[in-house]
Amino acid sequence: MARLRSFMNTNDNLTTDRPTFVTHLECGMEGDHYEADVMHGLSKAGKPLLVKYDLEGIQNSVTKEDMESRPTDLWRYREFLPVRKTENIVSLGEIHTPIVEIPKLAPGSGRLLVKDEGRLPTGSFKARGLCMAVSKAKEFGIQKVAMPTNGNAGAALAAYGSRAGMESYIFCPDDTPTINVREIAAQGAKVWSVNGLINDCGRIVGEGKEAMGWFDFSTLKEPYRIEGKKTMGLELADQMGWQVPDVIFYPTGGGTGLIGMWKAFNELREIGWLTGKQPRMVAVQATGCAPIVKAWEEGKEHAGLWKNAHTIAAGIRVPVAVGDFLILRAVRESDGFAIAVDDTVISSGLEEVARREGLLLCPEGAATYAAYKQSLEDGRISPDDTVVLFNCATGLKYEMPPAEDTLDCTQPIDYEALK
Repeated sequence: MARLRSFMNTNDNLTTDRPTFVTHLECGMEGDHYEADVMHGLSKAGKPLLVKYDLEGIQNSVTKEDMESRPTDLWRYREFLPVRKTENIVSLGEIHTPIVEIPKLAPGSGRLLVKDEGRLPTGSFKARGLCMAVSKAKEFGIQKVAMPTNGNAGAALAAYGSRAGMESYIFCPDDTPTINVREIAAQGAKVWSVNGLINDCGRIVGEGKEAMGWFDFSTLKEPYRIEGKKTMGLELADQMGWQVPDVIFYPTGGGTGLIGMWKAFNELREIGWLTGKQPRMVAVQATGCAPIVKAWEEGKEHAGLWKNAHTIAAGIRVPVAVGDFLILRAVRESDGFAIAVDDTVISSGLEEVARREGLLLCPEGAATYAAYKQSLEDGRISPDDTVVLFNCATGLKYEMPPAEDTLDCTQPIDYEALK
């Protein structure tokens, strides 16, 4: 019961009205400033806004030792987060997710680690971003929200929106996994399947804003999902003793998490909590939808629309990303790279990790393992590197391979045949 009480009292040390260290918002492209205490969408240039903090103030107010005395949840890092009033925190129990080592699959003297985000509420890392975005929306008095989704983000919005008493309108491509669509509906949102891709669903959301009066929660079209996803970087560094791995492989669709982690590492470096080299950030996509990879290989700042996008890893099937330049910036600044893997190796990677290590990945997580193997083979990473793969959702949400062997318990069992 002691652990339960500790978790339930997560926010006991927060004052009801707590000025955060947020100073302003800033256009990720143009750098112009926006007032912090006003709900914004995109900047005037139509680009994502980034939350900026008084990092010197954070450095002077909290230490790494202070962090260690707090519960291991998302709000452990509250000085780095934008919610001002404790009463506006919308939580479903965002615990630290485990780092699982898979040594059988690691060559050389390096370490291969999986950050298993499937342990979060709603079974995916989308809980981090939507927890923060919904909490800020509640703080601003927003009652009606909408988003396009390939599945897991919509499930997280449905859950946190219902928790906050908001109306949620969610639009999915018609081949979104059925379990995700049903999950969204079960958690109180209004959900529709659309005969198109996620960008088509996004167009419906954008065109419906005025008529429906909803706030557009599309990826990076509001500033606070990045701040929630940023906790992946804060948490990873914390769990590794305020160190970082050599390389991070991240499944990249809209790229909020990759952008957020790189933001976290830079903020930690600026206050002196991280020293030495930063991790190389690797954007992992599927060959059937790889706009970021194409732009990175061509040396471009923006990625064009990927036509006829397809992959079994639905979460990274994003034909166009509004934050493309921020993803590419993080990859290049970190001396990382972008890589695409095909569905065949995604499937085989999922099976290999499950059978050899007992860890059930989602298809997007399996894509990071396939990319890791491919990068070892082509020499882009070393077998001596410490590598973290992000498994973004529980594999239990996805279709399993058939298991159809049967036994007749009324007949003698041939046990030799079971070997």
